[in-house]
Amino acid sequence: MDANESRKLSLMLVLFFQVLAVTLPGCFLVASQQLPIKKPALQTLAAKGHGFSSSLVFPVTGNVYPLGYFSVSLSIGNPPKPFTLDIDTGSDLTWVQCDAPCTGCTVPKGQLYKPAKSSIVPCKDPLCAVINGGPPCKNPNEQCDFKIQYADSGSVIGVLVRDYFPLRFINGTLPRPNLTFGCAYDIDHGQHNPPPTTGVLGLGKSAASISSQLGAAGLTQNVIGQCYSAKGGGFLFIGNDPVPSSGVSWVPMLQNTMAKHYASGPADLLFGGKPTGLKGLNVIFDSGSSFTYFNSAVYEAILNLLSKDLNGKPIRQVQDPALPVCWKGAKPFKVLSDVKSYFKPFTLSFTSTKNAQLQLTLENYLIISEHGNACLGILNGAEAGLGNYNLVGDISMLDKLVIYDNERKQIGWTSANCNRIPKS
Repeated sequence: MDANESRKLSLMLVLFFQVLAVTLPGCFLVASQQLPIKKPALQTLAAKGHGFSSSLVFPVTGNVYPLGYFSVSLSIGNPPKPFTLDIDTGSDLTWVQCDAPCTGCTVPKGQLYKPAKSSIVPCKDPLCAVINGGPPCKNPNEQCDFKIQYADSGSVIGVLVRDYFPLRFINGTLPRPNLTFGCAYDIDHGQHNPPPTTGVLGLGKSAASISSQLGAAGLTQNVIGQCYSAKGGGFLFIGNDPVPSSGVSWVPMLQNTMAKHYASGPADLLFGGKPTGLKGLNVIFDSGSSFTYFNSAVYEAILNLLSKDLNGKPIRQVQDPALPVCWKGAKPFKVLSDVKSYFKPFTLSFTSTKNAQLQLTLENYLIISEHGNACLGILNGAEAGLGNYNLVGDISMLDKLVIYDNERKQIGWTSANCNRIPKS
């Protein structure tokens, strides 16, 4: 599978029409989730105690290339059943493939979630309005249906359900909160082959996300941390306990029209430590996107910068099915260190906070393809349906602990060894 097939883009588009439920008839509201667009041994971490019970830590599997996703395993139901979920801070709703029955599901029937009639969420439930953003149903006791439309033309139709999530907190407690999520029974995978996961773990900012529900229940603080290793794998946490007490660069979340997303700015783009003239960029941090996207003007400027800087070096542009822009050397590249003398780092320098710089080293914007070429992991957002938005994806967050602090309305990052959880 090449990167074009495995690449996922979680940016959500607003739908201005209603669709009738196909399999589970009822009151159907179209989801208005917007922008946004998918195991190393872990050390024991002691709870610090911040007024909440504790925090959750999950081992992560996956990589940016060639897989194109990072996932965690969560158990749902009674008795509990494990589900592998694609981590997505760009989506609010968590959903799993559901035997209702299912159209477009990719896992065997025995691995699907089987909803009980008593678990179906009615339209009068407050989270139904949060997910759909529309008027209440004509009959408030009818089921709450949803549709999510993705920017890559994929879509998911389902019904909201509520079930037990057996969890293990780092302080040893074992709660079983009753959480709301999506039972997806009609799935269109759009332009790309789907990852071998059972669904999506939505960690967006709305009240419907799993992290928000846990926070509202008083179980954790609504803080999310992700740490993805460039070698693959990593960890994810929900709660405040694993947040480092120092060394984190913090920037405020934007509270304007981009407030629904994990966005910050403005930022200036540097290349090789020098100004590029590209200023005032607002960016969205989205773990549901494998690669990083800039609007057309910034993207073209980046290509020009790279082209001028590579001029005269023993490397030339070549076609590769992995990504749109790739370079070939005198012999196939094996690792990124093979091209370190050719490429310079980029930096996003956030002007709202002193010394807040997101360093994009070679690992944060290049991959080595299966054909031995160096390929650019920065893409044209306009071609992906993102319009004028700029989006920092997984590749640009590798080997960094990235923290989404919904309690303090800030986003932070620091360099980290993502192959193990730091000591408390």
